[in-house]
Formats: sequence, C-alpha cells, structure tokens
Amino acid sequence: MSRYGVAKLDEIDEVTDGREPWRPVRAHFGIRSFGVNTWTGKEVGDRIINEHDEAGEDEELYVVQSGRARFELDGESVDAPTGTYVFAEPGVKRTAYAEEAGTTLLAIGARAGQAYEPSGWELWAPIAPLYQSGQYDEAADRARPVAEANPGYPVLLYNLACVESLAGRKEEAIEHLTQAGQQSERMREFAADDSDLDAIRDDPRFKELIER
Repeated sequence: MSRYGVAKLDEIDEVTDGREPWRPVRAHFGIRSFGVNTWTGKEVGDRIINEHDEAGEDEELYVVQSGRARFELDGESVDAPTGTYVFAEPGVKRTAYAEEAGTTLLAIGARAGQAYEPSGWELWAPIAPLYQSGQYDEAADRARPVAEANPGYPVLLYNLACVESLAGRKEEAIEHLTQAGQQSERMREFAADDSDLDAIRDDPRFKELIER
C-alpha cells in the first residue's frame, strides 16, 4: 500500500449538508491525526465558512489558498488576501465570505492537548438533511452502507443509531450505538441525554453502555 497521496483540488468531490459545500480532504486521504478540509466561495459575497465558535472543541487554522476572503472574528472584520493565515481559538465566533469569485480556504483543526479522534462527520453530512427533515427511515438506509464501509468513525455510527432509533429499528440502533460507544467515550456521554435515543433508553444494553 502506498504511504503517500496526491490530489488536485477539483479531484476531491464537493459534499454539502445544506450549508456551505466543502471538499473533505481528510477523508479523501484517510488522514487520522488532524482534521483538514477546503471550502470555496464560487461567487463574490458567498459565505465560505458557516458561523460557529468551536467552543470546547478545536483550534482552527485557515489558509487562504486563492482569491480573497473577509473573515468576521468575534465581530471584527479581517481582510484576508491569498496567502493569509488566520488562527482562531475555541470560543471565537467566526465566519468568512468570498471577496473574489473562486476564493478557496484550507481549514486545519484539532483539539489542544488531546489525540485527534476522526469522527466521520464528513461522511454523515450529506445524509444530515434527511435527518433534519424527519426522513429517518431513508436516512438510516443511506447511512448504513456508508457506516459498514467506514467502521472506524464513531460519529457516523452514533448518528446512524439515532436515526434507527427514531425509525423504530431498535436492535440496529443498539448495535450501532454500542459500536460508537466502544470507539469513543464522548459518544457514550452524548447518549446519556439525547432524546433521539429515547426509544432504546430502557433497554438494559443501553444502560450498561452509558454506565461504563
């Protein structure tokens, strides 16, 4: 097996969860030590990075690969032409817009002081609109083969368990929640109060999982 990979930007397919589309660089290469993706604003004024603050989560470094971006960081506007590096600590509210058509940002992130845990959120993202619109059976049908092909991602398994629980597929939900919990303590913590899992909450296997 080759220990290196090479790809041009347009060789990595864009995906979207209904917000700003991005290219899942980390997943494309199978990188497991840090998160990295790209976002492109195709037209002037396009939002490139959705507004978020990463509170309690990742440090993030943004690199303007091409074009010109305008960042808003805790309400302050920052001009960022090609070659600019923008670093934001967890808790800083950030978003970015394209000032030139075709502006592309590279984002690199990880949680300080902790080993990086690839979650598989990139693989779940295209399925998320089905969950958000209440199409739980279809979301479960779409997510299951993705999870089977990528078994090492706890968020993907966890979200699959949630839609299976909501769809009334209790055995499958327990199976995939158990797999997610075995891979990540955070998933067991999330499960304790997640109403999506109410259908399986009284199952002894659920209680055993979250009490580990």
